[in-house]
Amino acid sequence: MPLEKFQGVELPASADFHVHLRDGAMMELVTGTIRQGGVNTVMPNLVPPVTTVQHALDYWDKLHKIEPNVTFLMSLYLHPSITPETIIEAKRAGITGVKSYPAGVTTNSSVGVVDYASFYPVFEEMERQDLILNLHGELPSVDISTAEQDFLPTLFSLHHRFPRLRIILEHCTSAAAIEAVKSCGSTVAATITAHHLYLIKDDWAGKDERAGDPFCFCKPVAKTPEDRLALLRTAASGNLKFFLGTDSAPHPVQKKREEPPAAGVFTQPYATQLVLDAFEQGCVEGVLKEESVTREVLEGFLGGFGRAFYRVEDERKEKITIGKRDERIMQVLKDAEGATEVVPFRRGQRTWSVAWK
Repeated sequence: MPLEKFQGVELPASADFHVHLRDGAMMELVTGTIRQGGVNTVMPNLVPPVTTVQHALDYWDKLHKIEPNVTFLMSLYLHPSITPETIIEAKRAGITGVKSYPAGVTTNSSVGVVDYASFYPVFEEMERQDLILNLHGELPSVDISTAEQDFLPTLFSLHHRFPRLRIILEHCTSAAAIEAVKSCGSTVAATITAHHLYLIKDDWAGKDERAGDPFCFCKPVAKTPEDRLALLRTAASGNLKFFLGTDSAPHPVQKKREEPPAAGVFTQPYATQLVLDAFEQGCVEGVLKEESVTREVLEGFLGGFGRAFYRVEDERKEKITIGKRDERIMQVLKDAEGATEVVPFRRGQRTWSVAWK
């Protein structure tokens, strides 16, 4: 078995620096699965957008009541109502960063950014206050496969204008995005999802006469086999600029079966396990060398590099133990009444197991 050397190995708890926990019934359903994935630190997103400090604090309170054993790193949504004064207030309240979505590029981004120049005073204050700018790196495009690449000049421009501003390019999906982040200075990093370590365009768009799987459809969309390999190799490279942000996005089953399906892949209950599965699969394919997948690589990508970039500590100092025990990913997650149902990524397939120490 590839990666057998990790059977029973103890690791620091994982951290997920981009996850959607929703509100209402969906929040109640999925928030309790965070620790199932070996994770005790997350940066949550929300609809409607969190545009005030008080809204962020209220949301933190709701999440904390559901799962008090998780650290929630709160952020604001970049919106015309955000001012330099908002940034100062956010820093005082312990908010970590501001998330930017270009208008219309993905689910629930209708109030996103149209013109970055109008936010330059906000970015200047973020530099002074040392808050992180989290970028959904896409531009509206006729071809959704090029939306991320079309955004990269914007990344370079913001980094050049605000060299001390810590920037994260969220959920990289292409070799071009990986190289862009590498070419920037130390204040620019990126997250990589678990599902993009598996998926290519054929999975969501279909091939020949076979329809794609709507549960594999997300934005940014999965791209070419070469892009997938670039992501996998980067995640396993030990490069401290890249760390886990699952972008786990639960949608009710019916929303995923509509045409077009809601954009989002649900991975939260298996965040750590799916990364281990991907690394193991990479070794089987000969894409990764087993000796290069070290304990240090796992610790870094699964949480260490992200915590260092965010400058946060795991105050609980918790550990997880990983192993292969013939566990399978659940077919569906649903509440007691069956009113809310979510289908996890790679449903029914075997996966690694995670136990808390």
